[in-house]
Amino acid sequence: MSTRTLVSPAALARPRGRATYWTVFTTIVLLFALAFLFPVYWMVTGAMKSPDEVAQTPPTIVPEEWHLSGYTDAWDLMRLPTHLWNTVVQAAGAWLFQLVLCTAAAYALSKLRPVFGKVILGGILATLMVPAQALVVPKYMTVADLGLLNEPLAIWLPAVANAFNLYLLKRFFDQIPRDVLEAAEIDGAGRLRILWSIVLPMSRPVLGVVSIFALVAVWQDFLWPLMVFSDTDKQPISVALVQLSQNIQLTVLIAAMVIASIPMVAMFLVFQRHIIAGISAGSTKG
Repeated sequence: MSTRTLVSPAALARPRGRATYWTVFTTIVLLFALAFLFPVYWMVTGAMKSPDEVAQTPPTIVPEEWHLSGYTDAWDLMRLPTHLWNTVVQAAGAWLFQLVLCTAAAYALSKLRPVFGKVILGGILATLMVPAQALVVPKYMTVADLGLLNEPLAIWLPAVANAFNLYLLKRFFDQIPRDVLEAAEIDGAGRLRILWSIVLPMSRPVLGVVSIFALVAVWQDFLWPLMVFSDTDKQPISVALVQLSQNIQLTVLIAAMVIASIPMVAMFLVFQRHIIAGISAGSTKG
């Protein structure tokens, strides 16, 4: 059965139609690329301008003089290595705790089928309807009562229970053929062995997506770290950029923002194939 498209195969077969198609296609791709990449270019080059040039009107597209001092000053004056390391520790811990708990819970709800499993899943999904801002005060009081203020556990523990990631994992586990798990049981594999040796290797795409969601959520969070980290030396980069931006030149602040965004951009570029595979994996039955 032939597939109908916006441009017919007969039109593409003609030289004029083929030239028109590729001209329009290339123009659209270039326009979208420019729309996405120009803000990045503006930030990177803005940190290389002088303070007067950044503030001038109309703005300059290309710096009149290139200065790298904005990046070096941002690295030293705003203590970026310390705050970047704090962010890495907080994000890595939250990712690890969340991955272990959500994977175990999703596996239990999907394959072990506990009593009242559907009721438990419904209660978990009901938390998605509660605004995150409504939970800030009870979370803060709980963390304060436990004496976890200014500690990484104040970030790790609240991030553990993520209903969206848990549901995402469960839906993927539901698509794993039951015959594969039964064959492993016949060979003598226990439930933990099946999870470790069969389910997790088959779930690499969705685990990659969940990992991206978990890391980005902690990396870009601002309100919660601002509340639990009063010690400046322990604050993540998202909070430190705001707290230390006073009396800092605009070019230095822009440079700090560029440096702070590099890890997330690099992670997306490296793992983009896994992200696409994980998203598409949920639409096909295994």
